[in-house]
Amino acid sequence: MFLPKYPDNPTPPPAHTHAPAESAPARRAAPQISISTGAVAAVLAGGVVLTALLAAVAVTAISVAIAAVVLRSMLRDQHRR
Repeated sequence: MFLPKYPDNPTPPPAHTHAPAESAPARRAAPQISISTGAVAAVLAGGVVLTALLAAVAVTAISVAIAAVVLRSMLRDQHRR
C-alpha cells in the first residue's frame, strides 16, 4: 500500500558529458609562513595584559557599585531622622 512506484523506464543518460580538460595549469605553491617563538610570546603577553585590564575594570565597577549602595543607604537613614 505504501510502497513507492518506480517508473517503467530508467532515466536516460545525461545529454552532455564533461570532457576532461587538456592539462590543468600547475598551481603555484603557497608561501610558507613561519611563526617565531617571539611572536607567540608577544601574543600571549598581550592576551594576559588585556585579560588583566578587563579584570581590573570589572573589580572597579563592582566596588563602585557597592560603594554607591552603601552611601545611598547611609543618606537614606540620615534623611529619616
